[in-house]
Amino acid sequence: MTNNNLIDDCIFCKIIRGEIPSHKIAETDKACAFLDINPISEGHCLVIPKYHGEFFHQIPDDYLADILPLARKVALASGLDEAQYNLLQNNGPMAHQVVPHVHFHIIPKPRKEEGLIVGWPMKEASQDKLKGTLNRIKEKL
Repeated sequence: MTNNNLIDDCIFCKIIRGEIPSHKIAETDKACAFLDINPISEGHCLVIPKYHGEFFHQIPDDYLADILPLARKVALASGLDEAQYNLLQNNGPMAHQVVPHVHFHIIPKPRKEEGLIVGWPMKEASQDKLKGTLNRIKEKL
């Protein structure tokens, strides 16, 4: 498949083109899954679109439609139907994205102290604030 939507200096685009070796698990015409070379638990893998975009909202719908079914198949093949795991996607450096190419992490959580460790600093929101946020988002849909 020739893909003009890849760039020269992106490590994930190079993996897609076969210029950098990877431990590829599976792929489709529009997505690819491979083991993470710096896993935080055994079986940690990545699912990426074969389209370069730094942010989730930059990826065309047809590529996005291919990613989650592939991620589910990989999770099931990894035995995660009987285990706990995280499906993670970050957008931008402040959100902890290291490689500027959209990617989804499938991270097995075999034990509490292994896998992704997440903090969730909740904030209180009044009903008025929630309604204002809801209206702002809905106006842009």
